[in-house]
Amino acid sequence: MIASIGPLLPLEILEATGRYAGPLLADFDAPTPVARRWLESKFAPWAPCVLERWAAGAYDGIETAVFSRADDTAQRLYYYICELRRRGHIKGPEPVIFDLAQIPRQSSLDRTIAQVRSLADRLGVDDAALGNAIEVSNQGRSTIVEPPVGLNCLLAGTPTPDGRLGDAVRRAGFVPHGVTLEEEWSDPGPQVDLSCSTPVEALGRQLHGRTAGPRSFADPAELMAAKVRAAGASAVVLWRIEEDEAYAWHLPAERRALEELGVPHLVMTRRDWLGRDGAPDEIRKFLEGVKP
Repeated sequence: MIASIGPLLPLEILEATGRYAGPLLADFDAPTPVARRWLESKFAPWAPCVLERWAAGAYDGIETAVFSRADDTAQRLYYYICELRRRGHIKGPEPVIFDLAQIPRQSSLDRTIAQVRSLADRLGVDDAALGNAIEVSNQGRSTIVEPPVGLNCLLAGTPTPDGRLGDAVRRAGFVPHGVTLEEEWSDPGPQVDLSCSTPVEALGRQLHGRTAGPRSFADPAELMAAKVRAAGASAVVLWRIEEDEAYAWHLPAERRALEELGVPHLVMTRRDWLGRDGAPDEIRKFLEGVKP
C-alpha cells in the first residue's frame, strides 16, 4: 500500500498503482508524548500526530509514504522520519519525497515534469496506466461550478483539522465553504490536458501551474477574491494558526482584497488549530452579527 503526506502531489500516479490508501492522517486530538521528544513546537500540529502513530507502528502495513516538498511541514517531517528510521527509532513505510517546482520559467517546468517521471518509474506506473488514471480523475472534476445562492461563509486560511469550525458556521445559519486538511491533501487540482502531450508531461504542466501552496507565484489578493466569488460568500472568516508561518506575508494582500470586495470579514491569526481558544464561539457571534 501507498499513502501520501501533504498537498500538491501527483495523485494520479498514486491512484494508477492500484495500491493507494489515501492521505496518511491521524487522530488530531490524541496526545503525542513520543513525537514531541523529536519535533520542535513550530511544526504544524498535524505532524506530531502522524509521527506518534508512525512510531507506534500504526502504519507498518503501508509500504511507501510519498511526502510533498511543496509543504514546509511535510518536507521537514520527511527528513526527520528518514533520520529516525536510519537510527532505528522507528520503522514503518519507506519515505519518498516529491519536489514540485512552481517558478514561472521553463527550467522549473522541466524539473517538475522530470519529478513526475521519476515518481512514476519508482512506483512502476507506465504511460498507459497514468493516462487512464488521469482520464478517470478528469471525469471527477467539475469544469463549471455556479456560485451557490444563500448565506455562504468562506472559511479561508489554514485548512481545518475537521468540521469543527464549519459546525460553528452552521450554527450561525450560514453554509461553510472551506477545506479540511484531508480535503486539501486529496485535491487533484484543475483538469489535466492530455490533448497535446504525454501523460507525464501533461500532469507535470498541471502541477507546475497550480496556484495553491506557499511556493506559488500567484497573487494572494487575486486568489482570495476568486475564492470569495466561487463560494458566493456573504461573509469571510480568515483563520490562521500560530504555526502557519508560510503564508504570514500574504495577510496584508488578503485583507486588502476583502476590504475592496466590501464583504464582512473576521481575521483570526495565531490561533489554536483544534479550536480550543474559543474560535468557534467567536465565529458564530461574528456571523450572527452580520446576518441579514
